[in-house]
Amino acid sequence: MSIRKAVIPAAGFGTRFLPQTKAMPKEMLPLVDKPVIQYVVEELVEAGITEIIIVTGYHKRSIEDHFDHNFELEAHLKDSGKLNRLAMIEGIPELANFYYLRQKGPKGNATPVWNAKEIIGDEPFLVFWGDDFIDAKPSRARQLIETYEKYQASVLGCVQTSRPEDTRRYGYAAGTEVENGVIEVAELIEKPGPDKAPSDLAVVSGFVFTPDIFPAIEEANKRRPEGEELVYIDALNVLRENGHKVYARAIKNGTYYDCGNILEYMKTITSFALRHPEINGEYKRYLEEMLKISEN
Repeated sequence: MSIRKAVIPAAGFGTRFLPQTKAMPKEMLPLVDKPVIQYVVEELVEAGITEIIIVTGYHKRSIEDHFDHNFELEAHLKDSGKLNRLAMIEGIPELANFYYLRQKGPKGNATPVWNAKEIIGDEPFLVFWGDDFIDAKPSRARQLIETYEKYQASVLGCVQTSRPEDTRRYGYAAGTEVENGVIEVAELIEKPGPDKAPSDLAVVSGFVFTPDIFPAIEEANKRRPEGEELVYIDALNVLRENGHKVYARAIKNGTYYDCGNILEYMKTITSFALRHPEINGEYKRYLEEMLKISEN
């Protein structure tokens, strides 16, 4: 079965960006002139996704507004002759069919996936976070879908990293290599720490899940100790216990951008500004001037 649906969890508070995120969702933070979540959506659409479920909270209304028409703004741009600006925004609502759910249930990154069960139905689907992405060629989405089509099982998007601090931020996968850059997972640990990381393969961004993930999440929730979060890695370990294979793919030819981290977000803005056709030259000169000032 081909993959045509995706879930974007986007209900978090973004506390690392306070006070900015008191009123603006972190997923709507701009990368020069486009919000982070739009890059995520565009990648999904380019890979053939037509149905996108965004799981939000009460404070995320601006995400819904962004992917809807603003007829007053569109009319203003048309009347003002700003047709290039009009073209930038009028196609955004038509990128895909959008569905919005309010997150309900225990804390944890498996909960928004669980919430989308009725819309997903009995289909494989992608899960992309709304505040990070991997800029790759071919795209992360296409690489994950290609791996799913070959192995017909859940696939985890990974990057190789040797930084000790990453072992406290991400899950890690280890197992048997079945082809270059792809392993059949034998061990999956959430935030293992530098002394217990089973490999250098960090599970950071983007997944394909089969519908078997839903009963596995339910089982993981039953096993969840009181007060602990419901995490997708626990559900995947339930899947593996039940005989389902899980694969991990190191995304090739890509750069990982974590826009949920303040320093990494600022690096991402710089990277995208330096490639922006309208400002890249002037912005580069500005950075060079600032570097000279800081060296004096």
